[in-house]
Amino acid sequence: MTPELAAKPLTSYRKYWAQRFGPAPFLPMSRAEMDTQGWDQCDIILVTGDAYIDHPSFGMALVGRLLEAQGFRVGIISQPDWHSAEDFKRLGKPKLFFGITAGNMDSMVNRYTSDKKIRSDDAYTPHAAADRRPDRAVIVYAQRAREAFADVPLVIGSIEASLRRIAHYDYWSDKVRRSILPDSKADLLLFGNAERALVDLAHRLARGEKIGDIRDLRGTAFMVPHGWKPTPDWVEIDSRSVDMPGKIDAHPDPYAMEPEKKVGAGNTASAAATPGVHPVRLVSRADRLAERRTARAHTAVRLPSFEDVRDNPVLYAHASRTFHLESNPGNARALVQAHGEGASRRDVWLNPPPVPLTTEEMDHVFGLPYARAPHPTYAEARIPAWEMIRFSVNIMRGCFGGCTFCSITEHEGRIIQSRSEGSILRELEEIRDKTPGFTGVISDLGGPTANMYRLACKDKAIEQSCRRLSCVYPGICENLDTNHAPLISLYKKARALPGLKKVLISSGLRYDLAVKSPEYVKELVTHHVGGYLKIAPEHIEEGPLSKMMKPGIGSYDKFKQMFEKFSKEAGKEQYLIPYFIAAHPGTTNEDMLNLALWLKKNNFRLDQVQTFLPTPLAIATAMWHTEKNPLRKVTDTSESVSIVRSGRQRKLHKAFLRYHDPANWPILREALVAMGRADLIGPGKRHLVPPGQPGAGLHEPRKPWQNLPERRTTLATRRPLPAKPEKSPPLTRGTAAKAVAAKTQRPANVPRHPLSLRKGG
Repeated sequence: MTPELAAKPLTSYRKYWAQRFGPAPFLPMSRAEMDTQGWDQCDIILVTGDAYIDHPSFGMALVGRLLEAQGFRVGIISQPDWHSAEDFKRLGKPKLFFGITAGNMDSMVNRYTSDKKIRSDDAYTPHAAADRRPDRAVIVYAQRAREAFADVPLVIGSIEASLRRIAHYDYWSDKVRRSILPDSKADLLLFGNAERALVDLAHRLARGEKIGDIRDLRGTAFMVPHGWKPTPDWVEIDSRSVDMPGKIDAHPDPYAMEPEKKVGAGNTASAAATPGVHPVRLVSRADRLAERRTARAHTAVRLPSFEDVRDNPVLYAHASRTFHLESNPGNARALVQAHGEGASRRDVWLNPPPVPLTTEEMDHVFGLPYARAPHPTYAEARIPAWEMIRFSVNIMRGCFGGCTFCSITEHEGRIIQSRSEGSILRELEEIRDKTPGFTGVISDLGGPTANMYRLACKDKAIEQSCRRLSCVYPGICENLDTNHAPLISLYKKARALPGLKKVLISSGLRYDLAVKSPEYVKELVTHHVGGYLKIAPEHIEEGPLSKMMKPGIGSYDKFKQMFEKFSKEAGKEQYLIPYFIAAHPGTTNEDMLNLALWLKKNNFRLDQVQTFLPTPLAIATAMWHTEKNPLRKVTDTSESVSIVRSGRQRKLHKAFLRYHDPANWPILREALVAMGRADLIGPGKRHLVPPGQPGAGLHEPRKPWQNLPERRTTLATRRPLPAKPEKSPPLTRGTAAKAVAAKTQRPANVPRHPLSLRKGG
């Protein structure tokens, strides 16, 4: 890592005095447990909307154990009763601060479907109970903690706080809401992967610093008086002068030569005096980039105010574009956004994103003494999210795909942070030796994506100066190292461990990267697919794909050929299960019709479909709200994006994906007639839906398999039945699919990976 981005290692801090108590079997959730540990007080209390599971895939366990390793006494208040402040007093008053989170998922995404209906279960709660967390949990928990102990500093974090750190469109209230900071009354917001900021903050508070004076931590946001600057030498620029209507900063030319402003002692007087001749100096790449970083390090970009983006969709789209252009830790500037008017006007100040963890630091974080089990107070209660990940291993974090509908980039960033091979293999051995119920099958070896392990820019200087929103769209960057050899080596060593019968890969596969390495695809298909493999083309038409920043369907076709070839060579009958999104910005009825025809041609029958859900800060959400495209310069006359808003049209787009369901035939017949495609209504193979009177399809008899209860999530619902040789199978809930599911031991009704909102790659 270059010196400009060097950060203090997590393991270099002098431990707090309470280290003498040693690690707890589980972080205490009651005063009785504190007494057992010999504690009279917690230094830090973490409040979470999830059940407490002491495993590194769950955020509270990870940061709790990290703070414990620094010597602090950490308690956890899990899923408190938020109707009063009493439950927030159960562990007493924390000495340093409250850490408030909603849990591994955004509370609104967790509680509501894309159609704004309340979900009937919660995968992160014992017995999957659906009523254990409030809407906008971070705000509610912070208010109750403040009521309980008014003088204790409040620090908020998690994906819910990260995605609401500036003014943002809120899908559930259908309006632009201000930053979560003034609503929660928090002293500090930690966004992204917050290990660095959290550890440094804890030690500084322990030394007696006031939280209101801590303003220099990367990855933090806070409220300040309007016009505040860290030091007088800081420069503030208006975001509209950067990108609208002017152009964004050009990429620095590391080989550029520029005139000297003064004639140095080594320059000849004749050269300086000769008309048209200018002394020049050669500027190395490192020096050029260092000069730019020095200037940017003391520059803040002022975004349009909350009131401006609330009232002006063009300014909202512009602010979204600016926000995402300032997201690379190597060159991001501080961002400022005013909230309020007149005397009450204050600024939300965002420091640049955190410096990614090194491999050694990742190993430290994942190697802490986790109990790798739910807290004993849950007894034998079933917690679906735990059942999903207890036999899986997280090998990396981050994603450089930049899909506009995904929240991984806004939260974890684009730079891949990978664990070492040795660290991962040790965790596999721990699962084998210590996890009850292990049968020899590892359910996943991945993370936000399956195959970005150790992938990075070939040149660190280029990486730190880059402002691209994706390393793989519209094509794979020539500076991206796509070598899958480290991942292949990891797979081979993992499956060679004694006691491991099968190591499956279930995280979202980025197939446009995979096809760059036939050896990787062969290893994957031959040894790590449990009958079916889920991938996410999302669509086949250029219109929606360009708004998603996803590759064309040609990449899918190429991967499919390789998948079938290597499956045949291995003597295995295996299937690809594609994900598709309905009603994404930029999608027309014609796009969905073409996708339905493609599905029918390829004999796919999707059991469950995903409808676009606008999450805060995502680029696709900005498209949804503004009908503008922030991927390009935004003006009043810039590109407009078609949006599917009405409930009936969203239902139609979902119906196209499930063209085979008789319940959808009436709305499809009506739409086909309106689109002038009545030729697709009929009894033949070339037709999309059969003929019949409007509404008749709703009363047509269902097949026995169609009477099975619906499942709302997407883990094991898109499953194949045997079909004719050399053809993709239909996706139904047949007996063959059940056999595949039994082999892979995959739960059927919990989110695939608790660390992300989107499951596709």
